[in-house]
Amino acid sequence: MASEDISQLVDALAKTQVGGGELSFKGRALKLDTAEAAAEIIEEIEGFEHLQALRLEGNTIGVEAAKAIARSLSNKKELQKCYWSDMFTGRLRSEIPIALISLGNALMHAGAQLTQLDLSDNAFGPDGVRSIETLLKSKVCYTLQELRLNNCGMGIGGGQILAAALSECHSLSSAMGKPMALKVFVAGRNRLENEGAIALADAFKTLKTLQNIEVINFGDCLVRSEGALAIAEAVKSGLPNLKELNLSFGEIQKDAAVTVAEAVEHKSLLEKLDLNGNCLGVEGCEQLKEVMESFNKHDVLGSLSDDESDGDDDEEEDEEDDDDDEDLEDEEDEEEEGEEGGGEDEKQEQEQEKASPVDQLIVQPSVKTISVAPTSEAATFLSFPSPDKLLKLGSKRSHLILQQIDLSDAEKVVQTFLKVAAVYKEDQETKAAVLDTADELLQKAFKATGFELDVFITTLLVYMGLLKSEEKIKVVSNLIGPLTVLKQVIQKNYFPRSVIPILSAFLNKQNRAFDSCQNAKYTLLETMKSL
Repeated sequence: MASEDISQLVDALAKTQVGGGELSFKGRALKLDTAEAAAEIIEEIEGFEHLQALRLEGNTIGVEAAKAIARSLSNKKELQKCYWSDMFTGRLRSEIPIALISLGNALMHAGAQLTQLDLSDNAFGPDGVRSIETLLKSKVCYTLQELRLNNCGMGIGGGQILAAALSECHSLSSAMGKPMALKVFVAGRNRLENEGAIALADAFKTLKTLQNIEVINFGDCLVRSEGALAIAEAVKSGLPNLKELNLSFGEIQKDAAVTVAEAVEHKSLLEKLDLNGNCLGVEGCEQLKEVMESFNKHDVLGSLSDDESDGDDDEEEDEEDDDDDEDLEDEEDEEEEGEEGGGEDEKQEQEQEKASPVDQLIVQPSVKTISVAPTSEAATFLSFPSPDKLLKLGSKRSHLILQQIDLSDAEKVVQTFLKVAAVYKEDQETKAAVLDTADELLQKAFKATGFELDVFITTLLVYMGLLKSEEKIKVVSNLIGPLTVLKQVIQKNYFPRSVIPILSAFLNKQNRAFDSCQNAKYTLLETMKSL
């Protein structure tokens, strides 16, 4: 069978899967505004006996379509798993709660008993949490084992509403002799801040004990030194089954990192301590290695290759002053930009970055784990990229990485491209792996249905620090890899030539982002001139 035929067959099978009681419309990029537009989905739901799982992620569903789909679900008592992430793209924020209320009411009317509910990547904010509050308190969720609400813009208020709903669900289910036994909870990238995180922490105190935790993963959660010290204290005083502690990319200073290392001295089951991407400095990295070696745990300490220290090992940063400066800078930016940009609802969507330490949390009582650890080596690479992790994926690395993302989502394609490019090294093996993976990623993305090229180039410039964003995002710290990889891919036939003048214009601007990569910049510019 030709490869084209195989691809067509795979695509056809992916559109609607009915195996194991699952009906899937995942990634169809359907725009469903009305009941008529949702007729295909409704017909298949109604005709599917013993429906146990419904996948609607990767589509965009309006109020009327949601109401119609809800009616088709109102008698599906056997439904257990709702994979409903990323299904309101382009919708007004005011529409989403109405749609969620309709779907929630249908589940309650059917008397379903959910085990999994995924509403991640839906920018519904506090109002969206309020719209699922009744559902979360109902009998439908007494059996809930996995609740995923990653990247929903909940904010402090949404976190507090969610915490109260979970507590009440546990109380009501306990009264019936079947206490809610949540295994997985995800609420990353929601800007919960201290108040929201504390509210959720209090809720979990009532749900279960967590002394048998095996994995704690607060990577890229802005833990900072104070948070690291608090975690170190908790680790040192308990958690005998701890296997992995990940506090990478959290702006942790040397002394706090050493305290964390000292806290794991007697954790006999520990397999990994990840403190990469913090602010340790050369001296701090060496001290950390010495501490781990003194416990005979040198093989447990992960790579420190991405340490972000500016070289000052002697003083802790005044974090409060930094925050004040940041707020002042934001205010000045707002004054300069005035009313530019438009799109009030879109401005409120996808609130990002700088989550509090409890912002990304998975709780798995069955295996006694708190984790945001990925479920595959490819996902591990995307969470914490390194050359070694990319090489370990083997010859199928491109395929494995592409499986982890939605190629129609331009922002996720940019993020993945930059993570791959960031691990670029001149040794032949790493260089080939990076270039091949980036090439495959962009080639497939540019051909994907629904892929928006203008979003891609804008997002690329933002994440490279070449274009100011209204959102707080973490830009690439070193552009040598991305610029070098771009030089290769722009020469390929599939790369849109319309993007080149835009890239060139921004590369010719004065920007501090180019201070450490002038050669890579000029090489890319020369390559573009020749095309």
